[in-house]
Order: sequence, then structure tokens, then C-alpha cells
Amino acid sequence: MSADSRDSAAASTATYSDRLELELEGSLEEEVPAGRRPGVVAGGVLLAVAVVLTAMNLRPAITSVGPLLAEMRGSLGASAVWASILTTLPGLCFAGAGLAAPVLSRRFGIGPAIGLALAVLTAGLVVRVLDGPYVVLGGTLIATAGIALVNVLIPVVIKDSFPARVGLMTGIYTAALQGGGAAGSAVSPPLESALGGWRAALGAWGVLSAIALVAWLIASRGAGRPPRPAAGAAPARSLMRSPLAWIVTIFFGLQSFIAYVVMGWLPQVFIDSGVSKADAGLLLGLISVIAVPISLVIPPIAARQKSQSPWIVGMGVFGAAGMLGLVFAPGFSPLLWSILLGIGMSVFSLALTVIALRARTGAETARLSGMAQGFGYLLAAVGPFVFGLLHDATGSWTVSLIVLLAVMLTQMVFGALAGRRRFV
Repeated sequence: MSADSRDSAAASTATYSDRLELELEGSLEEEVPAGRRPGVVAGGVLLAVAVVLTAMNLRPAITSVGPLLAEMRGSLGASAVWASILTTLPGLCFAGAGLAAPVLSRRFGIGPAIGLALAVLTAGLVVRVLDGPYVVLGGTLIATAGIALVNVLIPVVIKDSFPARVGLMTGIYTAALQGGGAAGSAVSPPLESALGGWRAALGAWGVLSAIALVAWLIASRGAGRPPRPAAGAAPARSLMRSPLAWIVTIFFGLQSFIAYVVMGWLPQVFIDSGVSKADAGLLLGLISVIAVPISLVIPPIAARQKSQSPWIVGMGVFGAAGMLGLVFAPGFSPLLWSILLGIGMSVFSLALTVIALRARTGAETARLSGMAQGFGYLLAAVGPFVFGLLHDATGSWTVSLIVLLAVMLTQMVFGALAGRRRFV
């Protein structure tokens, strides 16, 4: 959007930009309570709790599989190809189902749409432990479809229901998401021992999902359907034609690209540099844990600023330093490289914050979130394949890591552009 068009929009909306800045600083309450607007979930403590419980369920369905994969294959007699499909499904599903989220929210409203997504997630978690390898794949597909829908819609809830606390709620949501992911990988092995098998261990996560569903239904009651567009109203402008929307999408996709590669390959990189298998797993867990406090602190501060670009670039510098360490001396200080990478990859919380801040309304946030996460996760799904292919072609990790460093530097550029105070 040009400077002239931004000035025109500001004039026609009676100093809208000034009011929005005050909202981000926590100095302006909504003029109309959210609960009274059709299709919008009322903000409050109960909704905040529901958001946290929901966030805690958005990664265990995925991270709980890795530690139990060997036992699953042995029990099911499944092939390596099956295992590859199982671990690839989430990324592809995030891309496909995420694009459908704005359509569901427009038709049913945010509250019912998220409730439906949590019901789908719960059903998928139960179904996938009932039978053989194809049922596991089908249940995983169902569960990750529910996750994909929630991924897109939660930023809309934060934008609409907590307009004065976008950064704070995004940070809390991201921290809960990261904590749930760490719990999925850490708690599933003990659950397997305690419950007598991988089926019960994986199925147990359905209980947490059901609790989140109940909390969400209570918190979102009375939200109702969104209002129908007025007769003759002009259709919303396609974000596909917005350069800023594509900048946000590429930024989100590149940081997800890096995250998928690190989650899939970093332990092996450490193992090949002399780190034990157990320590390599702990280092990967450390990267996820680091994101929790950072997500609680940085987004609320960054959201109050006119630009989030310095924060995005600053965190990228830490990540690039860790990547350089992996390129030139992977075995010198794996702990230090992991800490630096963990700080850099915590930019995920700012990627979500930017989605909410670059849109003026909840409807625009839904469309931008769907576009950024739909196309972004599609780009991310390519990452682990390319990283492994380069390793196989060169016989070492050096070229793969250099390419990943280049991706991180490119992410910093697009993040700096996405962080500037503009609107799609």
C-alpha cells in the first residue's frame, strides 16, 4: 500500500492509526464489548485460559510420535516409507487445511469454528490408536487438520478479543504452544511405560484435547455467527495482490522452514559431530524450552513499538551466530550453538504477532493468517527434504548448513520488511 493511500485511509477513518497505536499501548479499551458483536468471542480470563489450553494441544499430536516411532513400526510392521509419510503429513496438512480456516470462520464464526477444529483434533487422536498403520495415518491426518484450523484462527481471536493486549496474548499463546510441544516429546515415553504401550500413550493426549474443547465451548458461548455482508457490499480485496501480505507470508514460511529442518535434522548433525544420542535429544529440547520465556517477554514489548523490525533482526543475529558455529565448529560447543539457535528460532512468536498487527480487522487477520500459514507451511515442508538431499549429495553437513544460514539471513530481510508499521 502506498504512502498516499495510507494517508487517505487514515483521514477517512478519523485518526484510526492514532487510536490503534493507543490500543497497542494498552491505553484504549474497546468501545463496544466484544461479546456483543456477532461472531466475536468476548475477551476475559476464561477466554485466556481457553486459549492457553488450546495452544497446549497444538503440538503434542506431532511431537509425541517421534519418541515412540520405533515401537510403533515394530508393533504395526510398518515400513520406513510409512514412517516418512507419517512425519511429513503434519506440514502438508498445515498448508492445506489452514487455507480453509478463513472460510469456516466466515460461515460459522470464530468460536464455533475453533470448537469444531478441537473436536476434529480430539477425534483424530482417538482414531489413530484404534487399528493398523493406515488408520494411524488417517487419524493423524484428521488430528493435524484440526490443528491447522486452530493455528490460523487463534491470531484472529487475539486480534478481536484482546485488541489492547495483542503482544501479551500472542506471547502467552506461543509459550503455551512451545511448552505443549516439549511436553509431547518428554512425557510420551513415561506414559508408554506407565500405560503399557504406545497406543495408550498417544491416546492419552486426547484427554487434554477434550478438556480444551470443553473450556473453549464454555468461553465462546454466545459468540454466534458473524454478521452477513450488506447487500451490494464490495467483495474483500484479494490479499494475493498485496505485496505486504506476501512479505509476511515469506517471512513466516522461512522461519518455519528453519524450524522444520532443526527439529528433523539437528540431532543427527550433533551426533555426527561426536555428541551422544541422548545429549543430542536434550539439546533439541533445550531449543524448544528457550522459546517459552522469550515468547512471554518479547512480543508484548515489541507490539508496543511502531516497528517490530529491530526485534526480528536482533533475534535473527543470535540464530545466525549459532548457525555459523554449526558450520565451522559443530563439535566445539553444541550447548552454546543450541542456545543461540533457540533464541533465533523464538522469532516464531514475533511472526504470529506481525500477522495480527499488519491487519486492521479480525476478518483481515483471518485471511492474512490463512495465507501466511497455508503457503508458509507448504514452503516449510520442503526444508527437511532439501537439507537431507544436500547431505546425501555432498557427504557432509557443511553445504546443508550454509544453505540454512542463507535462508536465515533471507528470513531476517523479509522479517525486517514485515515488521514495519503498515497494513495489508
